[in-house]
Amino acid sequence: MFRVLRKKELSPGVFDYDVEAPRVAKKALPGQFIVLRVNEEGERIPLTIADFAPEAGFVKIIFQVVGASTAALAAVAEGESILDFVGPLGQPSRIGSDMGTVVFIGGGIGVAPVYPIARAVHEAGNKVISILGAKTKDILILEEEMRSVSDEVIVTTDDGSYGVKGFVTTALQQLVERGEKIHQVTAIGPGIMMKSVADATRPLGIKTIVSLNPIMVDGTGMCGGCRVQVGDETKFACVDGPEFDGHLVDFAGLMSRGRMYREQEAEAKDHVCNIGLGR
Repeated sequence: MFRVLRKKELSPGVFDYDVEAPRVAKKALPGQFIVLRVNEEGERIPLTIADFAPEAGFVKIIFQVVGASTAALAAVAEGESILDFVGPLGQPSRIGSDMGTVVFIGGGIGVAPVYPIARAVHEAGNKVISILGAKTKDILILEEEMRSVSDEVIVTTDDGSYGVKGFVTTALQQLVERGEKIHQVTAIGPGIMMKSVADATRPLGIKTIVSLNPIMVDGTGMCGGCRVQVGDETKFACVDGPEFDGHLVDFAGLMSRGRMYREQEAEAKDHVCNIGLGR
């Protein structure tokens, strides 16, 4: 059992947990993920690690309630435990002192997994520019944390309630227009956002890394559920990723597979909510 040491709601429906998992914390590296299961009846949920503290023995996860399983996870109180917490899984991010200027783009909840990678890249001596995107100011997360590991932070909101009005690609285009020499872009967020970033950087020849979170079951490469098309190869996000060359990812296929069980997911969420309300 893995105890929730600290629980905080960052914005409506977005939760920040510190989970007691000393062995996972000891081995975790930026870019990796865990798979958890709330209880015996729960499904396995893959979540990219938002931070880790080897000495304190905990791993930070940040998630948004979108379905039955994340609703069940959000119902776990501080001091209570999660049944399974497996990791670290996947390949860590490539971190080096020779990366130059790296632009990190976090869309919505994607800011959470961006943070430990940006921190490591910054600590290695590279220039870090971070672009944080949210629909509105109220749901922007980890702004101060990102400022602490970045040379510059640009915030965009869809409605213009804070920062630059527009999408993350708007801010990226502004960086290009001002003559910023960008050596790499790392984008994490919704599939459509990562696709838009890759489409924007492709004609510019800027290396672009994306982190994928497709349908996943075992997290060990056995089931094949997380397969993604990258160029002319079929990859498994759980063991080959989660990071891939954004210019080669088949985003149409990725997003189509992600919608496969939307009807069932909605029914399951309604069932959980109805039970919670005593209906």
